Amino acid sequence: MTNPAAITAYWDAAADTFDEEPDHGLTATPTRAAWAARLSSWLPATPASVLDVGCGTGSLSKLVTEAGHQVTGVDLAPKMVEQARAKLRAAGLKGRFLVGDAAHPPTGDERYDVLLSRHLVWTLPDPQEALRQWTARLRPGGVLILVEGRWREAGQSGAPYVAGAETLPWHGGITAEDLTAAVRPLVTGLRVEDLSHDPDLWGGPVTDERYALIARV
Repeated sequence: MTNPAAITAYWDAAADTFDEEPDHGLTATPTRAAWAARLSSWLPATPASVLDVGCGTGSLSKLVTEAGHQVTGVDLAPKMVEQARAKLRAAGLKGRFLVGDAAHPPTGDERYDVLLSRHLVWTLPDPQEALRQWTARLRPGGVLILVEGRWREAGQSGAPYVAGAETLPWHGGITAEDLTAAVRPLVTGLRVEDLSHDPDLWGGPVTDERYALIARV
C-alpha cells in the first residue's frame, strides 16, 4: 500500500516544476487553445459549477473559469493548491481551492453540474470508490469528465513514484475500455473521445493511449 504522507510529499516536491510539462502549464498558445476548445465542447453552454478534482496547479481550472464557469479545485498537495490560487489570482479570476483527498472531496453536501478529473485515477488506492464518490457529487443531469490514458511511465520528470505504487489498482493508467466498464453502471450514458492523435494537447506527438470519457448522471 502507498503512504498518504509520501504521496503528499511527492506532489508537493513536483509543484515548482509541474508546469514545465506542456500539457500541465499550458503556456504555449496552441496547447492552451487545444485544451480550451476541448473543454468548451465538454462543458455546458451556460455557466456551471465545476469541481476539479486533483486540480494540480490549476491550469484547467483557469480555462474553466475563463469560459465563464465557477470552479472549485481540490488537491492533496498544499503547494499545488498554492500554485492554483496564485495562478487564478494573477489572472484576475476567482476560484476556490481546497487541500484535501481528491477521491473524497472535502466539499460536504455540495453538488455540482460538472466534475472534472485529469490523469488522476492511476494514483488512487480505490479508484472504484472514488468514481462512486464523484458521481454522487453531481446534480441530476450532471456531467463527469475524465481525461485519462494508459502510459509507460506514470511519474513526473522521470522520477519514480512513491513506494508501493506498483500495487495501486490502476498504476500506469487505465484503458478506455476498462474505464468505460467501471463507469457505465454509475451513469445514464457516456462517450469516449480519443485524444492520442491531437499533438497540440500534449505539446507534441504521443504514442500511448489518451482519451476523454464524458458521462452524464
